[in-house]
Amino acid sequence: MTRTPPDAASPERLTEALRRAGVLGSGRVTGVTVELSRATLISTTMRLRLDVSSDGGGPPMRVFLKTRRADTPVAAEASGRREVEFYSRVAPVMPGDLLARCYEADASTDDAWHLLLEDLDDSHGLVTDWPLPPTLAQCERILTAFARFHGFWWDDPRLGTSIGAPRDPDALARWEFPAHLATFADRLGESLSTERRRLFERFVASAPRRFAERYRARRNLTIIHGDAHVWNLLYPRDPDRDGVRLIDWDGWRIDVATDDLAYMMALHWYPDTRRRLERECLARYHAALTAAGVAEYGFDALWQDYRESVLWRLATPVWQATHGIPPWIWWSHLERIMHAVDDLGCLELLD
Repeated sequence: MTRTPPDAASPERLTEALRRAGVLGSGRVTGVTVELSRATLISTTMRLRLDVSSDGGGPPMRVFLKTRRADTPVAAEASGRREVEFYSRVAPVMPGDLLARCYEADASTDDAWHLLLEDLDDSHGLVTDWPLPPTLAQCERILTAFARFHGFWWDDPRLGTSIGAPRDPDALARWEFPAHLATFADRLGESLSTERRRLFERFVASAPRRFAERYRARRNLTIIHGDAHVWNLLYPRDPDRDGVRLIDWDGWRIDVATDDLAYMMALHWYPDTRRRLERECLARYHAALTAAGVAEYGFDALWQDYRESVLWRLATPVWQATHGIPPWIWWSHLERIMHAVDDLGCLELLD
């Protein structure tokens, strides 16, 4: 565990950041202790205890620091800067009960970035131990949080102008996926069956047309998380008092909301769990989305978009394998998404 705070967590830097955020007043940070440090695939996170002085003395406070992992094996250099962009541009206009509060989001240099966030350890934690799925009741709270977030940005005129990059319907003309797929197939050899190779070939052949049709309409789009598995959120220890907080926004983009749902369920749930919970979860999400103010988007439209999103998730394990994500992650994703594509009849969408 890293015991030495980085430069971004010096007492002077923290004092300035917390004063700007309005949480320190006239006090100042006099000492910083790393209570917990954890390295993920692309970042290092730290829980910091801050000794604070003021005219009358002050109790310690805790904050959460997220920085770039210098030795990350994953080719995702821009991800941290994307999350800084999220907390700088998207989060400030959102309802405060969906996200952790951000005290500072900085990407002032090319190779360094950091986020200084509210520490929620006393009130929130992981919903389950990975990879155990949540209960239906837990799913409902999680999906309600996503529905509120998606609903807030649904077809918002700021999307692609002042918030987020516009989607280019012709982007797949420059798509690198076919080359990645060839490398992926060579790597797997006989572990990738002839049937699955043909499925991928059909997907690649139809993808440019489907992509263009999806985004030229520019309807029913929103901001999505992009990495919406259930361990990328903080679940309340007391659900009657607190709500779900959505975290880890380095993959956010403008897209179809069901991409998040397919990522959460079809990519991460084994067939038995998905078959039992999937349809009910989608119904509860749709009810919450309607309550969030999204009109003229019926359940049938949601179901069709979900099946389309499941089909697009075929690209996820290929992308992960070619960007340095270890096989213990992407191999299970490949197996689960193949089952989902088959169960939901997604191949007929390629006709």
